[in-house]
Amino acid sequence: MPTTSPHDPKARELFDEMTRWPIFDPHSHIDPARPAARNFDEVLGYHYYTELAHSAGMPSEFVAPSLDPETRVRNLAGYLDRIDNTVQYSWLLEIAKTFHDFPHDRITPQNIGELYDRAERSTSSSGAAWDHEVWKKSQLEAVFLTNEFDDPLEGWDPQKYVPCLRTDDLVLKLHEPTTVDRLRRATNVDVQDYATLRQAIGVLFERFVKRGARACAISLPPDFAPYRATAKRAVTPVRRALHQMDQRPDEHDEVRQVVFWTLAEFCAEFRLPFDLMIGPIRNVYPAGVAGGRDLFDRRVSLHGYRELFNHFSGVTFPVSTLSPDAGGELVAYSWIFPNVVPMGHWWYSNIPAYIAADLRARLQAVPKVKQVGYYSDAYKLEFVLPKFNMFRRVLAETLADDAVRGQGWSIDRALELARLILLENPKRIFGRAGALS
Repeated sequence: MPTTSPHDPKARELFDEMTRWPIFDPHSHIDPARPAARNFDEVLGYHYYTELAHSAGMPSEFVAPSLDPETRVRNLAGYLDRIDNTVQYSWLLEIAKTFHDFPHDRITPQNIGELYDRAERSTSSSGAAWDHEVWKKSQLEAVFLTNEFDDPLEGWDPQKYVPCLRTDDLVLKLHEPTTVDRLRRATNVDVQDYATLRQAIGVLFERFVKRGARACAISLPPDFAPYRATAKRAVTPVRRALHQMDQRPDEHDEVRQVVFWTLAEFCAEFRLPFDLMIGPIRNVYPAGVAGGRDLFDRRVSLHGYRELFNHFSGVTFPVSTLSPDAGGELVAYSWIFPNVVPMGHWWYSNIPAYIAADLRARLQAVPKVKQVGYYSDAYKLEFVLPKFNMFRRVLAETLADDAVRGQGWSIDRALELARLILLENPKRIFGRAGALS
């Protein structure tokens, strides 16, 4: 079912008030040139649905890119009854009802054609109007983007769609010729060695900050543990990587480390938060559908990041961990380190059962001024509202139990805390100064 007000009167009062607030979304994958879905295939094609349906028996070729959008939607609709117990299905139904006035309580092969027609926004004029309608109905204030380092950063309002410098390719794929070529074109720097690489990275930061970027971000595998790699020691490995020469495993690691450390240095210089999303292992299930091949394991430990957190005490590190059982360690590091911030509930941890456990621990142990409650991670605007409503409900239930009944707080005091972690903290932490104070 779509997210509804909690049954508990105190939680319902909290939730209903939260739904009146604007949404400030500090991490998404929205395309600002086409933020809302133009048809229901762009909604139902979200990897959650294709991977869950595939897991429940749908052949992967049923959602092949070569198929036309309506065929893919009809194929998926035949398997939705197998996943209608999931929270992801509840997001889907909430989208259908909220944005498309869908009158049914289930999406079936018999009514999917009706829903597909209701969601059609294929013309440029209807698409632009739809973007505005979804933005307004969702009460969005700002949505942070995920911009590749060579994104031209043009064509949208950066106050609404806030740029964020995503740096995965620079750290993990510098040895690939396409990465170096893209970097040279994006910066007009003839990158040949570490000195010119550092110069090019500086150009990227200047361009992004000038365009209104509020953060740098990276997704890192579970075995990555940053340490201070000196430029002098990395000169030869970096040169070999830039020129696609063979590298020993230790040289490859040295390149990753020195580039990552250089990014952190520029975050310190430009006073940008450095979002760390830690844990994914790519392509664990090669036969899976697109977007449904990556998993995690339990090797993640923030202990490997201690040198980074200690050295860059002036940089704020909003941290998301992929493994649900990594939440306790994140709470402890946020408890001790002033510059470590628990941020949202990511990917496999983004279901109410895991959110409730992590949220309760954070509220009980981490200073309230350090918490970034939630981000959507959405690819289309339609998903921001149902995902935030899911979190709002868990937050309302947690505050009703632990704060209002548990500690005798008033509803107003509980709402002050909710507003802090949903709006005030993200706005302050991701302000241009990126400071916690």
